Amino acid sequence: MRELTIWLNSLPLSVAIRRAHWSIPLLQTIHILTIGMVLSSVIMIALRIWGAAGGPTLAERTRRFMPWLWAGIALSTVTGVVLLIGEPRRSLNGAFQVKMAIMAVALIVTIAFEVALRRHKIAWDGMPGARARAGFYIASTLVLWMAVTIAGRGRWIANFFPI
Repeated sequence: MRELTIWLNSLPLSVAIRRAHWSIPLLQTIHILTIGMVLSSVIMIALRIWGAAGGPTLAERTRRFMPWLWAGIALSTVTGVVLLIGEPRRSLNGAFQVKMAIMAVALIVTIAFEVALRRHKIAWDGMPGARARAGFYIASTLVLWMAVTIAGRGRWIANFFPI
């Protein structure tokens, strides 16, 4: 990781990002807002599955919020990569590897949930067993994306997982 940090730090793009004093705060703001998009989209879907929110069917609720979820994931990834290039010493630590591992699992679970929902649109709202599976998927998704968020803010995690 040390060699990667040194190499990234020497890139012209890295230097340019650090020289533009407004770029890091702007990127961090966008990154945090997109994390909010991801978490709030998952929560809105979860509230419908858990019966805390009425209204449209689960398929309709998911169709409404999944684009926001994926846009948030895409934008947070882009801003995260640019922040990583701009501040590699700050970003590349033990917590970074933990965050990436959790993020990979979160992406897999999110994709699995969306695929399962698309295959069985009608069944999710009508069958109790399907509702329980949906509840498990969405709870797993929410916990994983929250863990990604905590790992991203937790440079303190590096003390627990020295890599």
